[in-house]
Amino acid sequence: MTSQSPLPRTAHDSPASGNLLRRMYAWTMHWAETPYALPALVALSFAESSFFPIPPDVLLIAICFSTPQRWARLALWCTVASVTGGMLGYALGWGLWDAVGQPLVHFYHGESVIETVQIWYQEYGFLGVFIAAVTPIPYKVFTIASGMMHFDLGLFFLASCLGRGLRFFLVAGLIRLFGSRIRPFLEKNFELAVSALVVLAVLGFAALKLIH
Repeated sequence: MTSQSPLPRTAHDSPASGNLLRRMYAWTMHWAETPYALPALVALSFAESSFFPIPPDVLLIAICFSTPQRWARLALWCTVASVTGGMLGYALGWGLWDAVGQPLVHFYHGESVIETVQIWYQEYGFLGVFIAAVTPIPYKVFTIASGMMHFDLGLFFLASCLGRGLRFFLVAGLIRLFGSRIRPFLEKNFELAVSALVVLAVLGFAALKLIH
């Protein structure tokens, strides 16, 4: 792994910053500058699928900027870890709903979306999981809800593989193809860009309430 900083750090990136979101992103992004970038990406991708709030895309983008020739390998690792984490989310919903699954849904204020998720499964089944895996609609809510509702495990696994794979290979592929063109913009506006990802995640939660 190159020692070059994938993206510039600013005073706002300091762990001492008073903004919790900035601290969490700074903590996530600092792994891209260490020899443990790939293990960190795998761990983040795994955790985000069931309980961690920061999307792995931001770390994937940073590492792809440093080593664009590894984009496919990075996207593959990201996909495998994310789907594995999704299976954990499924297990939490299936066997530990009262003890773990429900508290996690409560932590993300997702109680009101569970009924909508159930309607999605009844009406769309496989497609509902696939859409959740690709879009900013919170995948972690779907993984836990899938287990709680005993959604077909094989279809859940297939939809997760296709959806997560499409998302991460698309992100990494775009960096590989257009990285040199968009890097100056991201270097200047990176905080704005990652904040936009958070906004998309919030909109994803809101979308679940609107789609019936």
